[in-house]
Amino acid sequence: MYSPLIAELIEAFRVLPGVGPKTAQRMAFNVLEQNREGGAQLAKALESAIAKVHHCASCRTFTEEDICAICASSTRNGEELCIVESPSDMMAIEQSGIFRGKYFVLMGHLSPIDGIGPQELGLDQLELRLLQKDEGKVQELIIATNPTVEGEATAHYIQQMAKRCDVKVSRLAQGIPMGGELEYIDSGTLSQAFIARKEV
Repeated sequence: MYSPLIAELIEAFRVLPGVGPKTAQRMAFNVLEQNREGGAQLAKALESAIAKVHHCASCRTFTEEDICAICASSTRNGEELCIVESPSDMMAIEQSGIFRGKYFVLMGHLSPIDGIGPQELGLDQLELRLLQKDEGKVQELIIATNPTVEGEATAHYIQQMAKRCDVKVSRLAQGIPMGGELEYIDSGTLSQAFIARKEV
């Protein structure tokens, strides 16, 4: 039986994805036995990030500023907008170096069973962006949702919205396996998928 503080620490580690009771226990004991300084640094970084990091007003990724560095950059092509499910998917594409446009991060995918509909994904915000008529208007929407059942349903919904807004739509092509997730795909495969994208 653990003391209340140790039990609380173990339980706190369990909020991380893929961390079960044994792994959480191992992490807690490692911090207490061998790396108290690292644990204190982790606690400070978590507290700071939770207090200061929020969503970019333009693309919805995580940032400390009102607008993230990619959205604020004058060197990015605002006429190409890539739709991804998560910030980690966005970073996977950025690391490939193939895409120089801007992003819109859904922070998930359509999943009615879990209560995630268009509103939760910011699709009303995306539609307003697609309807803008000013300079830098989106000319091409590149859908890069994960090739899962939910990702495909989300892509179809966005495709229909883009067509109503008279915006060209393309979808990442070859190289991405069905059921795979972008954050685990190597940059060469991602590059090929971007180069071979096609209009849908």
